[in-house]
Amino acid sequence: VFDARGLKFISGIVAISAIVATASVLLVFQMGPPRIWMSMSRDGLLPKVFAKIHPKYGTPSFSTILTGIVVAVPALFLNLGEVISLTSIGTLFAFVLVCGGVLVLQQKKETVKSRFKVPYINAQYIFPILWIGVIILIAYQVPSHFTKDIWTKETWPMAGFWIITCVMAVLAFLRRLSLIPILGMVSCFYLMAQETHKVWMRFIIWLFIGLCIYFLYSYKNSKLAKETD
Repeated sequence: VFDARGLKFISGIVAISAIVATASVLLVFQMGPPRIWMSMSRDGLLPKVFAKIHPKYGTPSFSTILTGIVVAVPALFLNLGEVISLTSIGTLFAFVLVCGGVLVLQQKKETVKSRFKVPYINAQYIFPILWIGVIILIAYQVPSHFTKDIWTKETWPMAGFWIITCVMAVLAFLRRLSLIPILGMVSCFYLMAQETHKVWMRFIIWLFIGLCIYFLYSYKNSKLAKETD
């Protein structure tokens, strides 16, 4: 944009800033997942080798090496756009789980006391009205959206989005769910629905592998399950 307007100096500053920001983000991603895996290993959700600490540097060595391999190998065989899409859909799904966790905790009468609580706004009528209003607006502005455009191979993620939001509208009305986490889930689901069906297929396969690990190993070996027994 700046090059087109002859502002090459500003364009250079933006480019350098982007490189620095990308490097910092990559560093955070490289440091975060190994420690998440280490915590999961200590909770019994992953094998104990993931919690192995380097005797000299005091870092989760095995998890760090494995993270580098898991990140580097797909990057060699996938183009940048596919890697970004997979990263985005995975991150958004994590946000969906957080919002879902807030909804579950707010439904429980006995919860752990904390200094911060998500404000409760009754979505019993607000969200269904918003959902119906959006449906009417889209049907009026883009009539083909619900007739032919949404039922193609490329747009089935968007069809799934509308089905999920319909279910959420019904649950919000019946169970008086909180509005803030619902809006968070809807926003994330909408952004996820923008991805192609190929990205969704890869994400579903990755999710299936994770669920297999959980039910075959993590569920039986978790500390919480042992304490419950």
